[in-house]
Amino acid sequence: MSTRQKKRTVPGLKDEDYYFTPEGFLVFTAAYHLKRGYCCKNGCRHCPYGFKKTA
Repeated sequence: MSTRQKKRTVPGLKDEDYYFTPEGFLVFTAAYHLKRGYCCKNGCRHCPYGFKKTA
């Protein structure tokens, strides 16, 4: 058995659209948000539209 881990993938998304944090959370990149074409106003980590969530 190999000690290499298989890269986790998400069907329908390209590698440049997302990554996983060390904790296992899926994070969308700015490239993904720009392809989507609008801001969801959820305060995403890489929001290219400048939206910042306030408390």
